[in-house]
Amino acid sequence: MTALQQSSNQSWNSPAAEPEVTIIVVPRERFQFAQDSLESLYEVTSFPFQLIYVDNNSPAQLQRYLATQAAKKGFQIVRSDRYLSPNAARNLGLQQVSSPYVVFVDNDVIFAPGWLDALVSCAQETDATVVGSLVCQYQPVHETIHCAGGEYIAAEAFEGFVQNAPAVSNSGGWHIYEKTYYQNRQIDEVRDRIHRQPTGFVEFHAMLVQTAFFREHGPLDEGLCCTKEYLDFAMTVARAGGTIYLEPASVVTFLTHPPAPRLQWADLPYFSLRWSDAWERSSLQYFQKKWHLADSRYFQKRYQKLGWRRWEELIKPRVASLAWLGQRRAKRLEKQLLAWEKKLNSAWCNHYTRTLAKQLGCSSVAIADGRNHPPITLSLPPNHLPRPTAATQDPLVLKR
Repeated sequence: MTALQQSSNQSWNSPAAEPEVTIIVVPRERFQFAQDSLESLYEVTSFPFQLIYVDNNSPAQLQRYLATQAAKKGFQIVRSDRYLSPNAARNLGLQQVSSPYVVFVDNDVIFAPGWLDALVSCAQETDATVVGSLVCQYQPVHETIHCAGGEYIAAEAFEGFVQNAPAVSNSGGWHIYEKTYYQNRQIDEVRDRIHRQPTGFVEFHAMLVQTAFFREHGPLDEGLCCTKEYLDFAMTVARAGGTIYLEPASVVTFLTHPPAPRLQWADLPYFSLRWSDAWERSSLQYFQKKWHLADSRYFQKRYQKLGWRRWEELIKPRVASLAWLGQRRAKRLEKQLLAWEKKLNSAWCNHYTRTLAKQLGCSSVAIADGRNHPPITLSLPPNHLPRPTAATQDPLVLKR
């Protein structure tokens, strides 16, 4: 239920040789900022690139807009007629990549001038496996830091973890935490402390990866369908002997950090599935099992907060508008609404998955976490492939 639409036009900023970079855009949690993000990308990005846009079952209006822009600018659209998880969407686009570098970005990102130049320069000068942008949150854009790299395991345990040594722990596994550097700080306050440097992890909001890494180690893990996919990938890179760098000269801002602008009704189905209790619980359990991580306070807190993004977006604003009820009655109503929403979310997700599995002729388990079906297998070329010619003028549609 996917299709590739490939324009015959050359990329707007690469009239001759195939660019060294392919950008893959995937939805993060909604579609309402997709047009702003795409316009920002083309407005400020001077470094040559190819673009693969994963249209993850977007609303009809956005689908028409993307088709129009693809015809004008000459980028590829890979459409899925069902909702995929972010990692599954990235893998769907990754199949089409032939350039030395691939850059994953989300569809709610606004870009600062020079962002791509800086990522590529860092990769070339350090031979880093992965390079991440300095990611900001909120508007005005490019002011408040969301992620400037981070760490997830104590320094004294890191070497053993990378070497896959037995975990030394009284509670059955590696103990991890998550420290994101300078989160919620203003860039101007810490500018002199943020430099290009190795780091434990960067996030998928804007991330460059050497394409050869996927050729050797396979695609992104679709078992991480909702959360902690960036930590999983960082661990994979570390175990493989790769390096991860933060490049603060590359700045982007994503627009949906809570509290985000009000969700549009057309985005509710994907948002509800993307942040469902089922997907979040599955991701956390899979993450723990895969890396033999202890059932520590880190995970206990996250299991207790399942569905918090839906609460933040769907319930909290509406309860706040009922302040006239009084604090006690409003709190009681909030608990009732939360319980009702959780039941509704579970029922809707189960119905969606069963209906889709019946349409695809597969088990619900095969697609329960927004995975690709059939699974993605990469056969990335070792060198550049020729760019599309006039022979591909008509859209090429490949059904999976």
